[in-house]
Amino acid sequence: MAGSCAGEGAPGAEGQRGGPLIVTEDADLLDDLLRLCAAAGAVPEVHHGPPGEKESWERAPMILVGDDAARGCRGASRRPGVMLVGRDQDDPGVWRRAVEIGAEYVLRLPDSEGWLVDQIANAVEGVGRSALTVGVMGGRGGSGASTLACALAVTAARSGRRAMLIDGDPLGGGIDVMLGGEESEGLRWPDFARSKGRLGGGALEESLPALHGLRVLSWGREDEVIVPPQAMRSVLAAARRLGGVVVVDLPRRVDESVAEALAQLDVGLLVVPGELRAVAAAQRVASVARRVLEDLRVVARGPYTAGLDEQWVAQALGLPLVGDLPPEAGLPSAQDSGVPPGGNSRGTLARFCAAFWDLADSPGRSNGSLARPGGGGAS
Repeated sequence: MAGSCAGEGAPGAEGQRGGPLIVTEDADLLDDLLRLCAAAGAVPEVHHGPPGEKESWERAPMILVGDDAARGCRGASRRPGVMLVGRDQDDPGVWRRAVEIGAEYVLRLPDSEGWLVDQIANAVEGVGRSALTVGVMGGRGGSGASTLACALAVTAARSGRRAMLIDGDPLGGGIDVMLGGEESEGLRWPDFARSKGRLGGGALEESLPALHGLRVLSWGREDEVIVPPQAMRSVLAAARRLGGVVVVDLPRRVDESVAEALAQLDVGLLVVPGELRAVAAAQRVASVARRVLEDLRVVARGPYTAGLDEQWVAQALGLPLVGDLPPEAGLPSAQDSGVPPGGNSRGTLARFCAAFWDLADSPGRSNGSLARPGGGGAS
């Protein structure tokens, strides 16, 4: 049971904040609340009565008051984010006590545990603007989708955006290899394969390898691990709550987990080489992806078969054109030297990605086409 006394809950704020304040002398209730805080990735401040310092009560992102401690909290200052927590489902005096302490919600455990974990995570992480989430798929094998995904993430991080790169293709060899981080310490997909509930965004970010200014979730080197849809949902939801930018490198096939990833994207980019056979293959990929993803766009890549160009490719697929992905000389040798795709800020690939992020940040241009780097203006 979760009932609201007033308001809509504690307002969120940008960025990570301190843990909730717990006020109770009930050892069993305290154990339950500590467990729920751990599930939300939060470290609480615990008091057996109202904290002696007024600042502790006022600065906490939320306050969980046990039924046993409600009487002692009646004189505390009124503020949003106070919740009265207990177990007795039939206590007729619970609403009176909630009003006396200015509680916004009355929670009964264990019924409200899942909801409370979400509220704790929201309060600690802040509920700001969700990350702009971009998925990249290849129209055919070898189209350069993983290269573009890496470059987008690297370019976003270099521009000061909070960036995370998620490898959604278990057969792709590990996107951390493209970034030169296959030996970097941190968690990989096998560590999250059994995730079902809510993951803390901050905990996820801190657990992943940090490469070139961004966080990367890739695959291990062991046998293929199946990531269930609920694990994909948990990880992407946690990543999106952090804000900034999330780039997802996706396979061409669409199974249940990939469909879950597509459902959480803001925009999908389909990388299509300028060949008739590649366009035919991309049509099949697009027809499946668009069953889940509404906003799918084309990134065309030359060289083009005679008579074809980026506009023709987009029109043949019936999708909006983002732009023409230019070749970048020396890209393989640069990677061998430790420079990731997009790592050369003056390179054509980085300039293309920077133009994409500028377009994504520009209001009223959601269906526009990017300028060809070094070429003409956007259409």
